[in-house]
Amino acid sequence: MTNKKGNISEKSREEIKAEREAKKAAKAHAKAKAKSSKILEDVSNDKSASLNNIKNKNSNETSKTTTNENIESAEVLVVNKTTNIYEKSSISETSNEGKSKAELRAERRAKQEAQRAAKQQILLEKNKVKSKEQNNNDKSVITETVKKIVMPIKTIEKCNTHEINLFKHLYHEREQAIVNVPFVNSNIHPAIIRLGTQYANKIIVGSNARCVALLAAVKQLIYDFERPPQADFIRSLEANLQESVAYLHYCRPLAVSMQNAMRHLKWQMTQFPSSLSDVNAKNKLSTAIDTYIREQIELADKAISITIQTKISNGDIILTYAYSSLIHKILLDAHTAGKQFRVIVVDGRPWLEGKEQLRRLSRHGIECSYILINALSYVMSEVSKVFLGAHAILANGAVMSRVGTAQVALMARAFNIPVLVACETHKSCERVQTDSIVYNELGNADELAQDYKNGMQKSLLSNWKTKKSLNLLNIMYDVTPADLVTAVVTELAILPCTSVPVILRIKPSEI
Repeated sequence: MTNKKGNISEKSREEIKAEREAKKAAKAHAKAKAKSSKILEDVSNDKSASLNNIKNKNSNETSKTTTNENIESAEVLVVNKTTNIYEKSSISETSNEGKSKAELRAERRAKQEAQRAAKQQILLEKNKVKSKEQNNNDKSVITETVKKIVMPIKTIEKCNTHEINLFKHLYHEREQAIVNVPFVNSNIHPAIIRLGTQYANKIIVGSNARCVALLAAVKQLIYDFERPPQADFIRSLEANLQESVAYLHYCRPLAVSMQNAMRHLKWQMTQFPSSLSDVNAKNKLSTAIDTYIREQIELADKAISITIQTKISNGDIILTYAYSSLIHKILLDAHTAGKQFRVIVVDGRPWLEGKEQLRRLSRHGIECSYILINALSYVMSEVSKVFLGAHAILANGAVMSRVGTAQVALMARAFNIPVLVACETHKSCERVQTDSIVYNELGNADELAQDYKNGMQKSLLSNWKTKKSLNLLNIMYDVTPADLVTAVVTELAILPCTSVPVILRIKPSEI
């Protein structure tokens, strides 16, 4: 009796398990039917859309029959797939019953990594195909552009065959200035364009003259400037000034005095409140420009002239080099004060600026002599003092001035003659330079080949470009070491060159 009861209980358990499995299969079959119905709807929509685009209208009935057959075949495929999936799932469930959770997780991770690797391979293949197509399309465009670009490169090489290797960075700097210059359009004021042509043609020469002309042109630009709609006045004016300065730098590199003046003007613009009107801002900027010219240039020149006159005595023979507006003012003031002295004007090619100095001094009745720099040693024994102008004073005490100044100072040092350099503080620069190679301005090399004998005899350098081994270098400035300069005369005091860092520290940072 007991065995019979045990068999009945075992059968009931098996029946229960079978019933549970049947319920699971029924649920899975219902889900598969829902999925297959969605797939069939998508397939039918795609097929109907493709069939509507067919031009022949008479083949609609045949296409419907074919779509129905395709739909039936799709239903059979979907049902077969679902059955296979559930068979696989059942098999996997039975196989996974004996495995632990860690093993199952490892299998899942391996499957996911395999799927990711397959997707990455597919994407790489697609990208390779796309890159090949793009390269094939771009080859024709590149060949056309290369043909256009090759011609100007050849012309640049032809123009720069006479470059000097030691000064190649200066040639490259000028090429960059030409590339970065904005086009002459309505954004650049006509006064700036006129000033740039005057700089390029050497009509306005000298640090002070160029600085005053720049400030006058900027003042006219500010007066005529109109703020664009929905823009800040100061920012739009700064952008316009930046374009103008780039154009002037293209015409000729900016002097140190010009850079300091623009820095001072920009500092003044930053001090304005945001609520200031355009008219008041223009008035304040114009007054700031006027005060800068009056204090930093005009009054400074007067102070330097007064202090240096104490070093001039009757009977002195003063030697100057080239032309300097400040030295010209000092000599005229000393002459009007009644002091008797003689001036020797030393000049050098290619500009021969000393002729203008000689003409202006002799017009006021000052006794003058004129020599070229190659005859300097024959005259230096008669000289009592040497007065020189300056383009800039560097932070290490070196003086940057017209090329040839260092030779004059060296010759004066050899004859033990004092050398005084007259320079305003607005020409002081924080740059340190020990030679004329690192930073300089290049002039036109053809100016060295000009004939100054009124056309009586042809110059030997007239066809210098035809000779490959001949290179001409026309640099504008040279650097005189601090050891060759006795003192620097500024509006503050007469100082040694080693005190230039003190001037930079005392001087306001905005100037």
